[in-house]
Amino acid sequence: MQAMVPQSELTDRLRRFQAHMDRTNPDWELAVITSKVNLYYFTGTIQDSILVIPKNGEAILWVRRSYSRAVDESHFPQIRPMQSYRTAAEALAAIPRTMHLEKEQITLAMCQRLRKHFPFDNAVGIDSVIGYIRSVKSPYELALMERAGSIHRRVLEDLVPGILRAGMSEAEFSSELYSVMVREGHHGIVRFGMSEAEIVLGLIGFGESSIYPTFLDSPGGNAGMSPAVPLLGSRERKLKKGDLVFIDIGCGYHGYHTDKTMTYVFDGTLPDDAVAIHRQCVDIQDAIIPRLRPGAIPSQIYRTVTGRFEPAFFENFMGYGDRKVQFLGHGIGLEIAENPVIAMGFDEPLEEGMVIALEPKKGIKGIGMVGTENTFLVTPDGGRSITGSHPGLMPVG
Repeated sequence: MQAMVPQSELTDRLRRFQAHMDRTNPDWELAVITSKVNLYYFTGTIQDSILVIPKNGEAILWVRRSYSRAVDESHFPQIRPMQSYRTAAEALAAIPRTMHLEKEQITLAMCQRLRKHFPFDNAVGIDSVIGYIRSVKSPYELALMERAGSIHRRVLEDLVPGILRAGMSEAEFSSELYSVMVREGHHGIVRFGMSEAEIVLGLIGFGESSIYPTFLDSPGGNAGMSPAVPLLGSRERKLKKGDLVFIDIGCGYHGYHTDKTMTYVFDGTLPDDAVAIHRQCVDIQDAIIPRLRPGAIPSQIYRTVTGRFEPAFFENFMGYGDRKVQFLGHGIGLEIAENPVIAMGFDEPLEEGMVIALEPKKGIKGIGMVGTENTFLVTPDGGRSITGSHPGLMPVG
């Protein structure tokens, strides 16, 4: 059996959720959690199940399939089998008229099925409450992220140069890279909060492939296998002399991720102006690092750092053309791109235990996406990288 989430972790997470609900939604009576990542966070298992959390009373994980697996791999104290939502509803003494749900995750069909057995009138979202709870990591979580970061650094800084070879396609490289990642300890997928998306690695491109549009909320791009599978990389795009190689991928260990981008120059050099732009992006990362302290306001960091840019620098910054994102960094944990975000509108102060991936990047016509990304712990001394510190544009070949 793989490592189980300690019961003390699960107890603390539930306690913090209930305390935060009491502060932000003092009239709440019942919360129901249905999304798989949040179920894992609170119970340590991902099953076809719902977690019912009453304000007064014991939380119960009701499992349709597989109950035996849930019992086998979870320390959650109350796990019970159910045939349908009716089983869970009938166990409650009373059902409130207002239900607190993950409105960003639950589908209309699921909401209607819940309402059939939990006849509530109103639904109130709890996504921001869970997002805040998850944003502050425990020592247990940070240890897993440190391990993910160590794998990430070793693969991208030490092992990738030995994989790249002239004539290989992006798809070939991605498949070989994936094999190496798993061998080194990567848990095999990368999770995004957007519709609970799961992908294999991230964005990988040779040359201008790295500025091709993508559905992911990311500065970089990727053509992918086909319109039906816009992931991994193109079978047609082959690595050639002088190419910029762009790798923006997640790495996970027992559920927890880090995010890192490395760039390489294959068997040649880049124009001086492209190198200068890349160095500016690295300088932006370095300017943010000491600001990642408890009490710092993400929107102020964004405003201060971007306020120093020359107007021309914004062209193709954090994307290419009109395909630009409006942040400099994002929280990370069980999913890529969690709270907090280094962007306008994020005004809650940072706290120790938060983890943020910084990714200043810029697209260059004819070259691709330059820049950097590493994952940092928020500490009283500023950000501490757990994914390495190589500045990128590593020469290969």
